[in-house]
Amino acid sequence: MKSNKPVIIWLLSGCLLLFIMVMVGGITRLTNSGLSMTDWHLVTDTFPHTSDQAWNEAFEEYKKFPEYQKINIHNDFTLDDYKFIYFWEWFHRFIGRIIGIVFIIPFVYFLIKKKLDSETIKKCIILLFMGGFQGFLGWFMVKSGLIDNPDVSHYRLALHLTFAFITFAYTLWVALDLIYPDKNEVILPLRKLARIAMIVLILQIIYGGFVAGLNAGLIHNHWPLMSEGKLIHETVWMEQPTLVKNLTEGKSGVQFVHRTLAYVVVGLMILLYVQSRKYTLTTLQSKGVKTLVAFVFFQFILGIFTLLFHVPLWLGLAHQLMAFLLLSAMTFTLHRFSK
Repeated sequence: MKSNKPVIIWLLSGCLLLFIMVMVGGITRLTNSGLSMTDWHLVTDTFPHTSDQAWNEAFEEYKKFPEYQKINIHNDFTLDDYKFIYFWEWFHRFIGRIIGIVFIIPFVYFLIKKKLDSETIKKCIILLFMGGFQGFLGWFMVKSGLIDNPDVSHYRLALHLTFAFITFAYTLWVALDLIYPDKNEVILPLRKLARIAMIVLILQIIYGGFVAGLNAGLIHNHWPLMSEGKLIHETVWMEQPTLVKNLTEGKSGVQFVHRTLAYVVVGLMILLYVQSRKYTLTTLQSKGVKTLVAFVFFQFILGIFTLLFHVPLWLGLAHQLMAFLLLSAMTFTLHRFSK
């Protein structure tokens, strides 16, 4: 590990930046700032506008698009309001540029200095492509809200969000390979269960993106019932013409799936803990499982309060932060059961 310490620090710094970017992305979404920058340039919009003329030109350009024409035009939306939403989208993109620089320059340096073995080089090239694809997904998402509908596609938002989580998890995995080069004895039943838990957790993250994209957290703000006296609200099945569309495009259906998957995720984490008691675990394996159980309960409680209080900004961010920590613990635990 000592010889790989600079590489490990580099990879973990990438994890930290990805975490910050997702949090800023959450603020961008919750403040409805994501459609404020109507174009994308690699260099010219690296920094915010510095003159009144440039700001006025950007504001006039923003007025040509659906978000202003269908929503903000009726809200006494001023230039100062525009500067506020512009800042969060700019900051989100700016961090993306920083991540690119932080990844590429050290990567080239480590290649020249022969600090990376062939296996790590392959993994880093995958990370490079993942980062580039994530940037494309960001613009692909924003573009969907600049045509007719003054909101981005919830499918594209979920794809952008989930791929950011997956990129983070893979970066952490590569770092863990270097931090813990020694192999454990693989406990196959626990590895299989941990893999299932990881898949369901990612599915839950996807549905979290659906809920965010459809603003589905602003309805049925009761728990444990969806509304007073109803475990399942009738609109779960009636909002869209087909069952599949109800569960992927209907606000009620999407929230119902997200609620239900929360119970499944908690159940899987508890099952993993119970099953792990049957085996002799390493210290790290044991800590990983216990951390998972603690994190999943905290995330479950945060989800309930986020719903009950109609998704205030701070609770929405806390819920997203905890999802990140839960995925981190899941990645660590699966890594310890897999190597």
